[in-house]
Amino acid sequence: MDFIFGSLPALIVLGGLIFSFVRASMKIVQEYERGVIFRLGRVIGAKGPGMFFIIPIVDRMVKVDLRVVTLDVPTQEAITKDNVTIRLNAVAYFRVIDPVAAVVNVENYLQATSQIAQTTLRNVIGQVELDELLAEREKINSRLQQIIDEATEPWGVKVSIVEVKDVELPDVMKRAMARQAEAEREKRAKIIHAEGEYQAAQQLLEAARLMTQIPATIQLRYLQTLTEIAVEQNSTIIFPVPVEFLNVFFRDQADEQQA
Repeated sequence: MDFIFGSLPALIVLGGLIFSFVRASMKIVQEYERGVIFRLGRVIGAKGPGMFFIIPIVDRMVKVDLRVVTLDVPTQEAITKDNVTIRLNAVAYFRVIDPVAAVVNVENYLQATSQIAQTTLRNVIGQVELDELLAEREKINSRLQQIIDEATEPWGVKVSIVEVKDVELPDVMKRAMARQAEAEREKRAKIIHAEGEYQAAQQLLEAARLMTQIPATIQLRYLQTLTEIAVEQNSTIIFPVPVEFLNVFFRDQADEQQA
């Protein structure tokens, strides 16, 4: 009994050391995480999800999150191909697909992806004109996604979506675009008016040809005009008479004089 009680503190210390060793060797990572294991400085692979054991002191674990990261690219000032200074920002969505590369090949993949996104945004905007940027936003987004994804591929990072959010134009450019839009609207209005006048002239030409071929239509038109004038209750009515009507009277008078 004296031996047992005498060795009890040693057993407690030994049990504490064993518990600490087991606790230090047991690792748990979530479903969306992976643990990259280094053994004496050399990477041996990624483990997880769930519980696994490592060798304390000898092994070191680095957790990597595999969920999609929303990266807000801060506002950048860029000059377009047609020398227009604009301010714009963007958003990028990416995730780690190779946790070992994300730890070994780059110091901080989050910061590195953010920097390459900002640089690529300025470079791509400098290669397009302002009208192309405003009209073909999807094309610009696709080009940004492709370039950034190729740059981050060695880091084990997959960039899935890049979207340009807001484009801020100088006040002078806004006023110029407003004047241009107004001029375009006036141009379309004049073209539509001219087309209407042209179509109306064609219809009048067809009507004149028809009346020339069928003289009776002229009389019907006169009668219709007389009816319209009479409805307005005018005191004086001027009714045009064709010269052909007067020829009948002139012919009768000539026949009388010859007789």
